[in-house]
Amino acid sequence: MSSPSQPVLSVASITTDDHLDFIRSRRSASFLQTPAWGKVKSEWRRESIGWFRDGELVGAALVLYRQLPKVKRYLAYLPEGPVIDWEADNLAKWLAPMVTHLRRAGAFGVRMGPPVITGRWSAADIKAGIADDAVRRLTEVAPLERSAVGARVVSQLNETGWRLQAVEGGFAAGQPQYNFVVPLRDADGNPRTEEDILKSMNQQWRRNIKKSAKEGVVVTRGTVSAGDDADLRAFHALYTHTAERDHFTPRPLSYFRTMFEVLSGGGADPAVEIRLYLAHHEGDLVASTIWIRVGAHTWYSYGASSSEKREVRGSNAAQWAMIQDSLAEGADVYDLRGITDTLDSDDPHVGLIQFKVGTGGEAVEYVGEWDLPINRVIYKAFDLYMGRRGGN
Repeated sequence: MSSPSQPVLSVASITTDDHLDFIRSRRSASFLQTPAWGKVKSEWRRESIGWFRDGELVGAALVLYRQLPKVKRYLAYLPEGPVIDWEADNLAKWLAPMVTHLRRAGAFGVRMGPPVITGRWSAADIKAGIADDAVRRLTEVAPLERSAVGARVVSQLNETGWRLQAVEGGFAAGQPQYNFVVPLRDADGNPRTEEDILKSMNQQWRRNIKKSAKEGVVVTRGTVSAGDDADLRAFHALYTHTAERDHFTPRPLSYFRTMFEVLSGGGADPAVEIRLYLAHHEGDLVASTIWIRVGAHTWYSYGASSSEKREVRGSNAAQWAMIQDSLAEGADVYDLRGITDTLDSDDPHVGLIQFKVGTGGEAVEYVGEWDLPINRVIYKAFDLYMGRRGGN
């Protein structure tokens, strides 16, 4: 916790190695806050910055700078960051030197997504909310927990001039405010077993995992390298098919090639790791997924599934393989990433929530993304510009 007697914090650029060393020292940090992620987002200028107290590195962040058209001014974006002491009594002592540094770098405004949870909901309560016609939103369901730390962070950001952004908004970069996660440790911090996690899943999920095994679905780890990307190309073909079926815009193959190139880590203890999973049935690729790990946090990042052979439940088999491997890695949590807050049974987005709820995990709400205008004139023009573009 911060105290008035502690030395003043300063912020400066740091090397990639120092940034990685700091990430390695943490139990968990978002993969979006690793220096490698800046290479994935090649359309942004990137910088690693650090917080120093008496010469000691005590915080770090990946900053992505997006330039305004025809003007050398930037939106400084810290996706799911920075990685600092969010439990501090006085967050201004951490954020003020960051803003000073970003202003000197030419930022007209700052956008950040503090990795701070404000609330949690159980799978059972979400299921009941979906079944209740009177419930339309997750926030209409009583949470399992409301975080005092989260409430304090929201209060301090409001008091210091930061502005909460709408979840749908963003500079083509907004991150979800609601995620669904499967805790891999119990309340006492002990690792859960595969049997325990299976018991917490709903009957449909357990049945589908058993059926995939009975039908002979085989899940393997793909090989992705500069000289061998056949497995990645197979994933992308299935992913493009999924995008057409489910009506979303797919990312190009080059994006995933870059992801695997820069997130593959190195050495015996990489700060970040990425894997490709392939689920085959009688030689046919029926599902494929991408898994990422940073420290003790693992993520389901991307998924694809065939419209054929859906009855063999390849997607459930791939998910179960990633959960099993997360347990084997000693992870604290398996993160299925974003969900919307709708619980309306007539909303097309509710199907994704129901799929994730079946894992028996919990929904978590983060404090969301916040903006701080530095140059108010330019920021207002930017805001109007993004409003005309619909936030995209």
